[in-house]
Amino acid sequence: MSVELAGGPRTARWRTVVRVAAIIGPFLTCAALSAFRDEVTAATAVLVMVVWVVAAAASGDRWAGVIAALSGGAWFDFFLTEPYHRFTISSADDAEATILLVVISLAVTEVSLWGHRQQVQASRRSGYLDGVLGAARAVSMSDVPDRSVIDVVARQIAQVLTADSCHFVGGPVHDPRVAVLDDDGALIRNGREVDVERVGLPSDEYVAVPVRRGAHQIGHFLVGATARVAYPTREQRRVAVLLAAQVAPAAQGRSG
Repeated sequence: MSVELAGGPRTARWRTVVRVAAIIGPFLTCAALSAFRDEVTAATAVLVMVVWVVAAAASGDRWAGVIAALSGGAWFDFFLTEPYHRFTISSADDAEATILLVVISLAVTEVSLWGHRQQVQASRRSGYLDGVLGAARAVSMSDVPDRSVIDVVARQIAQVLTADSCHFVGGPVHDPRVAVLDDDGALIRNGREVDVERVGLPSDEYVAVPVRRGAHQIGHFLVGATARVAYPTREQRRVAVLLAAQVAPAAQGRSG
């Protein structure tokens, strides 16, 4: 399972490239259209600018879409409305067209971002499912050592919770300071539920993901998030619980 849940240097560089293109693209396009002012209508120019906004927003970066919208409006004004080559507008129709360009572009940005978020969530769900199925296959293969199965699942739990580490410990959780994930993904610490999506996973102690065989807890995974605060959703936490359940046969074999 290899779903990218956090950005890195390459992501930052790509975001910078997209934002620069969101400024330069509308500038070059309006400059080119200015050579055909008599043939190109304001409506046509607006539609061309919206294409740049869609392209920028499709990257998943809201600021890129906003920058493209504002850049398109500014250069539309500069090159295609009278007085030309000045950031002023003398015609009420041109002013209306410019305002509509910016408003429509911002609306298109939000719609594009919504679609991008839906796609990312679908990709994550597919990745989670692949991880669970992979763990189930490893458990079902009699020639895979128990330790290998547990190690694979530990890595998957750490990834799905965006945590730094995860390892298996036999037996129930004895330390009351350790927060425990229950079956529905709620994180319980000192008898109270932790609002993980607001405060994140505890960084001062481990989080335990129990491994049960029926009513008997035969072990647990200890998850650590110390380098940064992780904010896994309830869906991610439930997947972690489901992953842990896959190793019950292997974990019982090791404890037995």
